[in-house]
Amino acid sequence: MAEKLFDEFSPVSTEKWEEVITKDLKGADYEKKLVWKTMEGISVRPYYRAEDLDKLNHLKSGPGEFPYVRGTKNENKWKIRQGYCAHESFQKANAQAVDGLAKGVESVGFRIDGAKPVSKEKMEILLKGIDLSKTEVNFEGCSCETPAIIDSFISVAIGRGVKANEIKASFDFDPLRSLTTTGNFCCSNYIKNFNRCMELASDFPGIRVIGVEGYAFNDAGATLVQELGFALAMGSEYMNTLIEMGFSADEAASRIKFTLSVGPNYFMEIAKFRAARMLWANITDTYGAKSDEAKKINIHAVTSQWNQTVYDSYVNMLRATTEAMSASLAGVDSLEVLPFDYQYREPSEFSNRIARNVQIILKEESHFDKIADPAAGSYYIENLTSSLAAESWKLFRSVEEKGGYTEAFKAGFIQSEIKSTTAKRDLNIATRREIFVGTNQYPNFTEVADKEVTHDVVTRGSNKNVSTNPIAEPLEKYRGAQAFEALRFATETSGKTPKAFMLTFGNLAFCRARAQFSCNFFAVAGFEVIDNNRFSSVEEGVKAAISANADIVVACASDEEYAEAVPQIKELLGNKAILVVAGEPSCKDELVAKGIENFISVKSNVLETLKQYQSKLGI
Repeated sequence: MAEKLFDEFSPVSTEKWEEVITKDLKGADYEKKLVWKTMEGISVRPYYRAEDLDKLNHLKSGPGEFPYVRGTKNENKWKIRQGYCAHESFQKANAQAVDGLAKGVESVGFRIDGAKPVSKEKMEILLKGIDLSKTEVNFEGCSCETPAIIDSFISVAIGRGVKANEIKASFDFDPLRSLTTTGNFCCSNYIKNFNRCMELASDFPGIRVIGVEGYAFNDAGATLVQELGFALAMGSEYMNTLIEMGFSADEAASRIKFTLSVGPNYFMEIAKFRAARMLWANITDTYGAKSDEAKKINIHAVTSQWNQTVYDSYVNMLRATTEAMSASLAGVDSLEVLPFDYQYREPSEFSNRIARNVQIILKEESHFDKIADPAAGSYYIENLTSSLAAESWKLFRSVEEKGGYTEAFKAGFIQSEIKSTTAKRDLNIATRREIFVGTNQYPNFTEVADKEVTHDVVTRGSNKNVSTNPIAEPLEKYRGAQAFEALRFATETSGKTPKAFMLTFGNLAFCRARAQFSCNFFAVAGFEVIDNNRFSSVEEGVKAAISANADIVVACASDEEYAEAVPQIKELLGNKAILVVAGEPSCKDELVAKGIENFISVKSNVLETLKQYQSKLGI
């Protein structure tokens, strides 16, 4: 536009903004009130301005230009990927893939049992009806049998007359992930397998054979910085290993594919992928890669399993949508949206359709693929990109200084870093500082877990994939919601459904607000909640509670009314139910002195408190 639209407004300096903010804070601490401290240790300011870009060093390049912060290509084209399980039946997996390709899928992933060889005949079954000159095919779960799987795939492709430069495929031979998740490498002589994988792919520029599956860190509850920093350390170790084997830096880098998770932290996830491109470009450049193509990271993103829930699982659709938005805006190469029911059963035709349609809508209706790096120039996201890159690089360097990924993992450094994070995250979830809608907050009161759900699905701590001969402690895979799911599942399978009765009285605004809070609180554990508008007296309320056979009676009123009313409720109720007070009233000490023991409020550790009530009720 020829004229500047805001010329009529005089500019306001940062100093002026800060003066107004300081005045409005009225003496409150600026850092505590307005600066957000992320789990990654990054301080996020309340606002950013153009001047905050002046100190950043990564803004000079465009899309497709080193170090590829703005994307590895000058357009934002990503492949819609969907995964299909081939463990039980290659025919079924093939039928699902062919159906998906007809309905918008552009890249298929087959989850196979890596311990079993896949013959050319079986590969023919798996790939029947799939045009290998136009479709990217990916194999997940590879291990010592990866070379044989690559050989079978190439034999089928060449046998169909597909040209070498038309084939696009990946095989996730990733012994470091096996070490990370099981405690030992997938095979004793993985160096030999590296060499064979590289040899088989040598004439096929579109085949990547080494996987860096960084999503394993997200599965264990890691931060974005930890996922990125440790994934880069894995990739660096693979680069070093392949170069020592005699491969050039270009050959090594062009065969590596990263698979990273995408979680719910919308803007930070966008920044993570932008930082990943920049850091990997610098790593490969340092190793001596000459080709621009070799320096470009290839990223497949998958929506976070850690963020999925079993209860109210339709909410997973919303979680996956915002996650997919982050990944697609960030410019990943391919993306898989996990179906909403992925955690507790084989995804249905409906859930698969919804999952792929998320991406189709982002492309065809939201036009996310029409602009390369729409985040460019955002004061906020550019600063996040810089901060995430700096923190991830710092962590990467720490691993390198310990001798590389394998040595750092065997020494327990990586496990210790992630455990420190998960302890904080678990506490945040237990106290509802971190919300899982439908699970630890705003539960569906009448929901009962689907019949497919078992104790193993909702209970944390059973790692079935641990090696029989571990050389290191593996990371524990779990989901953030599991502790609350186990809590509710215990109620559902106990054979009893406790009743929590809201005894509302006095000030209408207070009693209703506290009743709604308390209903959500106890429904989280699968208790039946009985809400009431307002009783005219505590006598009427207690009588109704006893008549309803309530196990728990929650007093809901204002602080001023509690001092006199709660002891009266206790006396009328006797031992017929557990009395709970909603809130942290100023008269709490006085009530405790009179034998009132139970209080719930926003300060409560919801998980531990509900476990205590379950115990009191024999669950």
